[in-house]
Amino acid sequence: MRTHQAAALLATAVAVALTACSPAEITTKPDTKAGTPAVGTSSAAPTPPTQAATVGDTLTLKGNNDGEQLAVTIKKWVDPAQSDNEFMKPDDGKRWVSAQFELVNTGTAVYSDSPSNGTQVADDQGQQFQTTFAETKAGPAMTSAAKVAPGAKVLGWITYEVPKDSKIVKVQFTMNSGFASQTGEWTVK
Repeated sequence: MRTHQAAALLATAVAVALTACSPAEITTKPDTKAGTPAVGTSSAAPTPPTQAATVGDTLTLKGNNDGEQLAVTIKKWVDPAQSDNEFMKPDDGKRWVSAQFELVNTGTAVYSDSPSNGTQVADDQGQQFQTTFAETKAGPAMTSAAKVAPGAKVLGWITYEVPKDSKIVKVQFTMNSGFASQTGEWTVK
């Protein structure tokens, strides 16, 4: 009995130690463009932007491994998103919303992942919704097997199925299929 208790205690200690090594972080501060003052600033006194990232803004995110880094931009947002064929539709009482993501590998390692695994949306009540498999009229779907060399990019739409009456206000993206400690968050309308 004591062996099981000791093993459970050791497992808990290891889990706590691993979690403490990489605290979760939500990044909402948009990157600034070179030579352009940050939003809400003048060129005489550059200060960081105070607004949260929105559609069109880029967030630089790090992955779990050395050299993993992406500049992630939500290029467009469609609410509601329409099916591109007559056979696939949202379930009754639901609708689709879609975000077009551009992922630019700004790191030194190859980005290899299924980008949709690490993204979700949230409504104004705090409910969060995962991605769904859907092809929409918004445009081509994001690949499910991205392999992006340093300096290269991947572009595609990711779709979510949400209740018809939910007001979606946030989109989140996390590298490493959602397991990296840094998450980017954009406000949508």
